[in-house]
Amino acid sequence: MKQVRVLIRGRVIGVFFRAWTKSQAEFLGLTGWVKNVEDHVEAVIQGEEEKIKKMIELLKIGPPSALIENVKVFPEEEKEIFNGFETRR
Repeated sequence: MKQVRVLIRGRVIGVFFRAWTKSQAEFLGLTGWVKNVEDHVEAVIQGEEEKIKKMIELLKIGPPSALIENVKVFPEEEKEIFNGFETRR
């Protein structure tokens, strides 16, 4: 089990980015959360390394109405185990 924190910048607010991220994570069997933070989106993702890599590649593309400028990934130690993937405010 791995965990990463991901910061996504660009046109990511008001384009259903969080809902899209949640559905992609659930499809891949990942856990964690996603939320809007001022001018970017932040996510914490837990799961198998290969699935996390796939999720990061998807985040670099985003949903159709998003325009991704930058994706930064920070490996983290697990502080808690998530049961599912949630959208936070």
